[in-house]
Amino acid sequence: MDKDRIKGAAEQAKGALKEATGKALGDAKLVADGKADKAKGIIQNAVGSARDTLKG
Repeated sequence: MDKDRIKGAAEQAKGALKEATGKALGDAKLVADGKADKAKGIIQNAVGSARDTLKG
């Protein structure tokens, strides 16, 4: 498993936590930050997946 996949999964989890906290507190900026972190994690995970595929 590529390290980007691990980092991507962690980033997605961090984003989900931020988003949930932001919704609970009514903090729109925290919700937006969480969504951005989740998107970053999804992209990073996809990069790691592509690298795994190339490795064979």
